[in-house]
Amino acid sequence: MKFNTQYLFALVFFGVGIFQITKGNGMEASLYLLAGASFAFNTLATEPGLAGYRKPLVIVTWTLIILTALVFLWVLQFRYL
Repeated sequence: MKFNTQYLFALVFFGVGIFQITKGNGMEASLYLLAGASFAFNTLATEPGLAGYRKPLVIVTWTLIILTALVFLWVLQFRYL
């Protein structure tokens, strides 16, 4: 399996999400963890070995992206505005 840089982005987002959990900031942690999961599932959908599962992976990816956008708006509204 060739390393894809999107896995690195997923790892960074998961790391920041875990850091936010240790700071006690669950709102932002959920945002970063969802973004990390979105990157991870998006990269899994492009793996040639998972070609048979591409459609469900893409559906999960888009669901996570939409949830990430909604959580971002929620965090923006209740934390920074």
